[in-house]
Amino acid sequence: MSGDFNDVIRDSINGSRRAQRILYNTLAGKMFGLCLRYAHDETEARDILQDGFVKVFKNLEQFRFQGSFEGWVRKIMVNTALEHFRKESYQTASIEDVDFQDPGVGEKVLSGLSEKELLQMIRDLSPQYRVVFNLYAIEGYSHKEISQMLNISEGTSKSNLSRARNILKEKIKRLNKTG
Repeated sequence: MSGDFNDVIRDSINGSRRAQRILYNTLAGKMFGLCLRYAHDETEARDILQDGFVKVFKNLEQFRFQGSFEGWVRKIMVNTALEHFRKESYQTASIEDVDFQDPGVGEKVLSGLSEKELLQMIRDLSPQYRVVFNLYAIEGYSHKEISQMLNISEGTSKSNLSRARNILKEKIKRLNKTG
């Protein structure tokens, strides 16, 4: 996104509906994909996306034109997804760590999966596993950061990630045997 896009951001801050529509249309597809990873279904993802963009436009004047605008929006979307998760007040599970680095789940198996299949597997995880998996494996947060975001212990974050990886590993193995 270039300097011209900064003009679109400034115009959006000043209330230009046209500029706001450009911002939305530019980022909605990517952000919907992010929301899908946290949501159980497309309807829930649309709700998160809508809530997230409301926050983006409400707080647009807080963007300081330092760093990536897309990254700034992405952070808002992740936080909106986490707020949605907290509202659902799911209880977290805790089990012992399981290593995802299994010889039966290599690059060859993963490369045989479509993005849609993998996304569906992630969406099928229980909410607490899905959120921790997304935050750690996709967004790059540490267990310490996740524990603070979700108000859980680091150990619970680690065990939820481990369980999510184990579930995904088993689903991939089953898919590999049937496919």
